[in-house]
Amino acid sequence: MKLEETIDAKALGKVAVLLGGHSAERAVSLMSGQGVLEALRAAGVDAQAFDPAERPLQALQDEGFERVFIALHGRGGEDGAVQGALEWLGIPYTGSGVMASALCMDKTATKRILVAEGLSTPQWLALTRPELTRECVRRIPDELGLPVIVKPPHEGSSIGISKAAGYSDMNEAVELALRYDDELLFEQCIEGPELTCAVLGEGEAALALPVVEIRAAGGNYDYENKYVSNDTEYLFGTLAPALETEVQRLVLDAYRLLGCRGWGRADLMLRASDGRPFLLEMNTSPGMTSHSLVPKAAAAAGMAYPQLCLWLLAQARLDRRA
Repeated sequence: MKLEETIDAKALGKVAVLLGGHSAERAVSLMSGQGVLEALRAAGVDAQAFDPAERPLQALQDEGFERVFIALHGRGGEDGAVQGALEWLGIPYTGSGVMASALCMDKTATKRILVAEGLSTPQWLALTRPELTRECVRRIPDELGLPVIVKPPHEGSSIGISKAAGYSDMNEAVELALRYDDELLFEQCIEGPELTCAVLGEGEAALALPVVEIRAAGGNYDYENKYVSNDTEYLFGTLAPALETEVQRLVLDAYRLLGCRGWGRADLMLRASDGRPFLLEMNTSPGMTSHSLVPKAAAAAGMAYPQLCLWLLAQARLDRRA
């Protein structure tokens, strides 16, 4: 895969940057999309903003858009829904296809696949709203240990996530997560450094970018520390070379297994006690804001933000073949 290849911006045609949308991550998507839009226009691409919350997707075809850069996050934009609509309209788009997008947006489905294939991920339980009786919730720490991470499995950007440090915290964590989902994911808490690793490309040609270690204020990489605060540190080269290679190999295995293409970003925890990496999730429409991790990793690999946007757009395609 050639990241340094010269791309003819004019040949990419009329491009829609999908941003905003209806999900809980709308605000982040607007920031991502605006950054992508400005970068593509500066590179000479005929790019226009398109918010699916304000306009029907059919307008993409009616107005002659030839490619789509998906800068949507969360439900409706990252879960295979908009990808399926674009397949129907016949307009090539960036990132993973329908199936991979749907699988990766569902953290429970991702877990089942990782476990089935023997890839390292924290122990977990998935329970639906009717199953979450007080007695059931009380027993979860007995099975997974404390602390327990409680997640709505169909959200991103740390929305609705809590760390329950004790039995008394469980009900509050469950109530928060249930505001966003009718099924909850309970995960063993891995104590140690938080890592992320981005991937560009597809199949055997996919390339893992440098691993980023995230050090957030108070050790809590929440929405505030992801998108608002400037106190979070993003560090490269903190892992021994052999361990960095191991993390990249694990991420590439998961990326290919889940059928991802174009780009993606895996989040991991590195267990401090033995240095073992654990996969948490795969993001198929990562953030492109000033605080986002894929642009930082690409820059560490020598790829500037405008070049990254142009390269991703050039990879746009459909699942179906003519």
